[in-house]
Amino acid sequence: MREPEELPAYARSLGITLTGNDEGGLPVLTVPFGTMVEGRPQHFHGGATAGLLENAGYAALRTALIAAGRDPQLKPINITVQYLAAGKSQASFAVGRITRLGRRNANITVEAWQDDRTRPIATAVMNILMV
Repeated sequence: MREPEELPAYARSLGITLTGNDEGGLPVLTVPFGTMVEGRPQHFHGGATAGLLENAGYAALRTALIAAGRDPQLKPINITVQYLAAGKSQASFAVGRITRLGRRNANITVEAWQDDRTRPIATAVMNILMV
């Protein structure tokens, strides 16, 4: 069983790291600004932002599944990203929250922010099949 701290290769290639847990015990992921995530000058690429959101959602789900003693294979059904503001040239953070954890599927909401957690730069809704 993979530990929640172990991020996939795609996350590592973007420079995403686990920076700790929020007040609810869910993992907070961060990615520093740099050439690997830059789109237009001095701004995050939308794909890098989506990658951060997706990995934060999976990290939250893995944490809950490990706590429940479960180790299913995860398959995305749908991931919808809403871009709310441009990511500037500073670190971005993201945390996922499980809104429903069933036997065969999970629904997760994810938020990404930069300097102010109350002002997200992007959100996502994820529906995951567990087999």
